[in-house]
Amino acid sequence: MANDGTGESFVESVVLRMLAIGIDGFGPFESAQTVATQAISEHGNQERAIAAVVSGHLRLASANGFATGLGGLVTLVVALPVNVIVFSTVAARMAAAIAAIRGHDLDDPATRTAVLLTLTGNRASELLTKAGVSAPGGRVTASALKRLPSSSLAFINKGVAFRLLTRILGRGISRFGRLVPLAGGVVGATIDRALLRSIARTARKELTVRSVS
Repeated sequence: MANDGTGESFVESVVLRMLAIGIDGFGPFESAQTVATQAISEHGNQERAIAAVVSGHLRLASANGFATGLGGLVTLVVALPVNVIVFSTVAARMAAAIAAIRGHDLDDPATRTAVLLTLTGNRASELLTKAGVSAPGGRVTASALKRLPSSSLAFINKGVAFRLLTRILGRGISRFGRLVPLAGGVVGATIDRALLRSIARTARKELTVRSVS
């Protein structure tokens, strides 16, 4: 029987939901705007506030990688989905907080898509091209995305979910397949921290200070 894509669509929808929670918050998990406002209040300078946001989220990613890698191959079935969900949420909030600190409106659908695109790293330009957006040098700009219809933004968002999922799963399966319990926690923390640090570099580069026209 051919795969109708239902399972894949469900997983993508779950990841998209987690990304939305990363931006908007849920329960005790504070929104990106709240995190940004607190960082600016505490540090004043934009770049110092961003550095503090990144540092805090790197700690969260490390803790998540350690906890979900602790059981090694034995707990793979449960741990890997948890890792994907938590990492996606943490990464989205970090990138969105950077955007908010630099003056972007997180309620704007184009801004939200620009934030999510930073999570894909060098795959962003590929997604933009497929959506009909010219991105010289691979630059992600909310202003360019504002010209797109909502259907195109939805297409890009789904592409982000799929690429983020495969990126995390690819690294996760590799590390869980090789590691024994306990040692897996250390390597899991190291890998997730490195991946989030890479996303942070992209977000800081792409989500520039909003120009006031």
